[in-house]
Amino acid sequence: MARDIGIDLGTANVLIHVKGKGIVLNEPSVVAIDTKTGKVLAVGEEAYLMVGRTPSNIKVIRPLKGGVIADFDITEAMLTHFIDRLNVKGFLTKPNILICCPTNITTIEQKAIIQAAEKSGGRNVYLEEEPKVAAVGAGLDIFQPNGNMVIDMGGGTSDIAVLSLGGIVTSSSIKTAGDKLDADIMNYVKKEHKLLIGERTSEKIKITIGAALPPEKDEIMEIRGRDMVTGLPRTISITSIEIYGAMHETLMLIVEQAKEVLETTPPELAADIINTGIVVTGGGALIRGIEKLFSDELKVPVFSAEKPLDAVALGTGVLLNNIDQKNRPANSVSGILMRLLHNLKNRKGR
Repeated sequence: MARDIGIDLGTANVLIHVKGKGIVLNEPSVVAIDTKTGKVLAVGEEAYLMVGRTPSNIKVIRPLKGGVIADFDITEAMLTHFIDRLNVKGFLTKPNILICCPTNITTIEQKAIIQAAEKSGGRNVYLEEEPKVAAVGAGLDIFQPNGNMVIDMGGGTSDIAVLSLGGIVTSSSIKTAGDKLDADIMNYVKKEHKLLIGERTSEKIKITIGAALPPEKDEIMEIRGRDMVTGLPRTISITSIEIYGAMHETLMLIVEQAKEVLETTPPELAADIINTGIVVTGGGALIRGIEKLFSDELKVPVFSAEKPLDAVALGTGVLLNNIDQKNRPANSVSGILMRLLHNLKNRKGR
């Protein structure tokens, strides 16, 4: 019998939750192909190790940009590879797939995600918005008549939403997130130190010494790249204060977007958020000082999820356990949410 799966189809990473097993896959959303034959050479972690290190006949592709599919065929090949590896298909059956997407993608982009998942081996494919699933995965009770707010900072998009009664009341999705921070660091090093570095190096800098607030103790990190003047390899030292300055403008754009969402939130729900606080999920939640930055700017308590990187995938697991296959329209999970709300109410009434 096929096992239903939930997929966090992220710009940076793909996480897959198998019903009854939990999160069984977490790999970079990267595919390496041979440009001469079109053959897929590596997927996920294996392909990520090739970034910036390939000969001319091998191209490393990120098939998702800004949370949506930029290359349909490569996305399909990537999903097919991951699903086949997990062995979730039955002898004659295919798994149902619940897949997450940003809040403001178009109908055409939604159809592209559904088609890619169907072609990769899904029987029925259902879409749900990332911040809603992230909130469920972070342990928020979004099914009560209370306001909850989540900021999901991924690789390609930052999704911000206020939720109540199982639905999104007000939301925003901007293509300003982890990848933009990496690009900011690359551009800063290029401009100030005349050194060219790659994606992997800039991401490592962000993870190691990146900070959302001016660091109390200035940390130093050695990095290597290619000197723009001589063209030769060179090693330099870079400080956490420099990286804070490089990332600050982009982080403030996310803060401003969160302010706009709060400004359009109904007063009663805004009052609830003061009590419950805001939860940050996604890789951005791991940046040092991010909670304090949001808290200082938004004047509301802010917390990171216990497992911010896994929140969306964990949320798909909760929703998969409440699929009602007989009474639900195709490509919609509203039935799941209403069933989950009904189950919670029944549990409390006992």
